[in-house]
Amino acid sequence: METSVIHVFALVGEAIAEATHALLSGDRELAKRVVKNDEVIDAEVNRLVAYAENELMTNLSLSVMSRQMLLTLLRTMPEVERNGDLAEHIARRAARGLGSEMTPRSRGLIERMGEVASVIWKDATDIIIDGKFDAVGAIEDVDDELDDLHVSLTAELTSGSMPVPVAVELALLARFYERFGDHCVNLARRQVGRYGAD
Repeated sequence: METSVIHVFALVGEAIAEATHALLSGDRELAKRVVKNDEVIDAEVNRLVAYAENELMTNLSLSVMSRQMLLTLLRTMPEVERNGDLAEHIARRAARGLGSEMTPRSRGLIERMGEVASVIWKDATDIIIDGKFDAVGAIEDVDDELDDLHVSLTAELTSGSMPVPVAVELALLARFYERFGDHCVNLARRQVGRYGAD
């Protein structure tokens, strides 16, 4: 099971990095692959959830630690799936060539949002896979940077330097990255057995 969990986290990490790269480089084929690979992420998540549910319902000899791990799996997999979906949403815009219509400043902000999203996903992965409870505060700081970038990009969009349809699409992109960070924070907080877990 642990190998599968690591694998699905890796798939989402690759998806957000590749979606951002496809957007900025205009690589429509890569964008289409990211969209297609979201089906793999969904299937992996569904398989892990089914496994956890089955174990909890049928295996009466599970240790407390094993039950905690399975409950954490059930609490975190929906966030993992949502972040895979957000990467897919970004890739869909990349496949339509949105990257070529951005202003230089908006491109720079999106590039930084992609970098920060990759960092926060790695931090969330470390917390869930390795149980680094003390890193939750740090991940919230990284999420604050994504929020600030979201505000900066929104200000750029209101400057009127891009056509309205492009600005609307970029506003959605900014929201996707911002939500990606929020889901990472939720992941970090949802470990069963961590003091103060939601």
